[in-house]
Amino acid sequence: MTRQFFAFTIIVGAATAIAADAERLKDAELVLTEMAGAGDAGIPTNLLQKAKCVVVVPSLKKLALGIGGQYGRGYVSCRRDGGWSAPGAIRVEGGSFGLQIGGSATDVILLVMNERGMDKLLSNQFKVGADAAVAAGPVGREASAQTDITMRAEMLAWSRSRGVYAGIALQGSTLRQDSGENKELFGREISNREIVTGKVPVPAVALAFVKALSKY
Repeated sequence: MTRQFFAFTIIVGAATAIAADAERLKDAELVLTEMAGAGDAGIPTNLLQKAKCVVVVPSLKKLALGIGGQYGRGYVSCRRDGGWSAPGAIRVEGGSFGLQIGGSATDVILLVMNERGMDKLLSNQFKVGADAAVAAGPVGREASAQTDITMRAEMLAWSRSRGVYAGIALQGSTLRQDSGENKELFGREISNREIVTGKVPVPAVALAFVKALSKY
């Protein structure tokens, strides 16, 4: 009876984790579609077409009561063989101090524009703004007016809260691979570098997300 209970618990836990992955991937697909498909009010298509990798973090949570913090989970995919790789899972963590109170949820997209930025992104962890040059990405037609910024930056970031674009929500945060979620998605321990640079099949649950990326 006890063995049956533990087996049942493991099965339920695995099913719950897969369901959470599917929901988060669906949210990431929606964020990408909305923020990149808004024409002159969204992320410039030409920048997406130049990006080496794309990071999508749906609903980055920020909470503050004197000491602030933020936490989120998302996915990274990189170009390979004329298409996009399977998504690797990431975690976003950060903190801040000072007089602050409140909470918010922010959608974030990060474009990695060159090989150097890609290498930093795929390291064990990196801190936004400290380990890589990150600039606030222009919206719509502003892209042509900020060519110099986009040429120099290793990464470009967009954040959207309640439909309004804001500054770099990830500034000062640490990004690291989410090993637990990668294991759920691929059935084994695998690094983000292996996922996005190797010939790893796209899991069925992530097909819609990669299809949304394939438009760019």
